[in-house]
Amino acid sequence: MSVITSIGEILIDLTQTGTTDSGVPEFAAYPGGAPANLAVAAARLGADTSFIGKVGNDSFGDLLRWTLVENNVDATHLYTDPTEHTTVAVVSLDEHGERSFTFYRSPGADSLLTQEEAIAGLSGRPKLFHFGSVTLTKEPARSAISMTATMARRMGALITFCANYRANLWPSPADAAYHIKQALPFCDIVKVNEEELKLLTGTDDLEKGTDQLAKCGITLILVTLGPDGAFYRYRNHSGHVPAVPCKVVDSNGAGDSFFAAVLVKLSELDLSKPAPIEKIEEIITFANRMASITVSRSGAIPAMPTLKDLADLKIADTQN
Repeated sequence: MSVITSIGEILIDLTQTGTTDSGVPEFAAYPGGAPANLAVAAARLGADTSFIGKVGNDSFGDLLRWTLVENNVDATHLYTDPTEHTTVAVVSLDEHGERSFTFYRSPGADSLLTQEEAIAGLSGRPKLFHFGSVTLTKEPARSAISMTATMARRMGALITFCANYRANLWPSPADAAYHIKQALPFCDIVKVNEEELKLLTGTDDLEKGTDQLAKCGITLILVTLGPDGAFYRYRNHSGHVPAVPCKVVDSNGAGDSFFAAVLVKLSELDLSKPAPIEKIEEIITFANRMASITVSRSGAIPAMPTLKDLADLKIADTQN
């Protein structure tokens, strides 16, 4: 039985790392894709993880498969499409390390995952089944993932979801909101950022917005707030957990590493019983620490910390 199975896009983040002396941007090809980022981050924390997705029959696809295996993620159900290329996202960074994305995906191998391929990945009977919204933008992956999430829930898995809104992959914000909202009633744990909360609820009020989402039957809602930490609503309780101060180099993957840390720690609990609020806040504090290390490094998957990295940071905080 795997602890966490993650499904969806795995791609190359072609990330700007600087400029030449003549001002030409320089880019590095980093492995990425939110569900893949989460799978690697969870594995680096010691969780038994698996990934379901699709890459192209090209060198980028080979790199992504190697990355999963090298990080102890079960890649048995990472499929190769014989004709379509691996999806690429060009990631540009501003002076604060904040990113913007341009996707090269028409349609992109990740969106060609079939229902049969996806369902086969449930053979490990995961404790938690995770997906996001990027692969919900196109068929056949949209239907494949929706069906597989439904089957995973029937098998007893908790369903976790990251909104991960990328505006230029959707025809309109309304279309994105519609399809993301279709997924919410299947989910037990959901992560959004402030932009996604407003997209889905029409309000940027954290209390009102998360209360509205909770009416879909979601047990734990997490709202990541960047340098302000995270807001949460767990059952009938809500609260705020401050961030860990750090210097931001590249924010790509921060939310994925945060969510991975939450899910790994939750998987260690008896999820059939309500957890004490103090434990939820302890878990979110741990996740904030995970995200702070991620944003202090370049890339998404390459930046994901290990348990040792987290222990070293805690020691450094104590000494300071």
